[in-house]
Amino acid sequence: MSERLLEVKGLAVTYPGRVKPTLAVHNVSFNLGRERLGIVGESGSGKSTIGRALLGLIGWPALVEAEKLSFRGSDLRSLDESGWQKIRGRRMSMIMQDPKFSLNPVVRVGRQIMETYRLHARLSPSLARRKALDMLEAVRIREPEAVFDLYPHQLSGGMGQRVMIAMMLAGDPDLMIADEPTSALDVTVQNHVLRVLDALVRDRGMGLIFISHNLTVVASFCDRVLVMYGGQIIEECRAEDLAKAQHPYTRGLLAAAPDIDHPKAELSLMQRDPAWLL
Repeated sequence: MSERLLEVKGLAVTYPGRVKPTLAVHNVSFNLGRERLGIVGESGSGKSTIGRALLGLIGWPALVEAEKLSFRGSDLRSLDESGWQKIRGRRMSMIMQDPKFSLNPVVRVGRQIMETYRLHARLSPSLARRKALDMLEAVRIREPEAVFDLYPHQLSGGMGQRVMIAMMLAGDPDLMIADEPTSALDVTVQNHVLRVLDALVRDRGMGLIFISHNLTVVASFCDRVLVMYGGQIIEECRAEDLAKAQHPYTRGLLAAAPDIDHPKAELSLMQRDPAWLL
């Protein structure tokens, strides 16, 4: 693995409940270098919770605990809100799942990207505008001048996602967390967005955490894969070896995925074992 950016050991996220607390993430440990790390699992397995915990986006009444949570040598556990503001968006960023719910609907998209430059780099309005246009061009948006003045509802799904990527890259972060960035897109647009992400990660030398439920995409796009079940990591492997994974849960996920070349009358059902959870 390349230079270590992130170290996570014993991460746990607990939500209070009327009867008993819910352990959404339990004993999660992994390291990340300047690579593409995929996190897969079914809905509710804790994938997005990990991403939000890494960015300090899980607040009261939830409880976030870890034996170690370090980003480039900085202890994330000790940060107050002022400390998070210096890291969040500048050194670590997160691409949310659906731009329709993440972009401000009443502010033109160019202005939203400019705000990132003005907040983190303290640029003048004219220079922030120039940088925002350059970033729109970097994510392969044609006619960035025209797109700059559009509102989010005027963008297609793929264009909206690329605007989100541009906004999150404006701070030139070392680590990007992409939470289901292609789930709402058709296959053609999905592939285009993935190519944009791939080029930016390689050119900028960033670390990427790619959260997804699509095992096929993760296997072709990422370097390593963590498989989550019930808030825990139950298997880790190289992405190219995902099809050879041994854990019954991972095998079940692979078997349940539709295959256009080998259609089935019915998809396989997962047979769960309580022993999978530690």
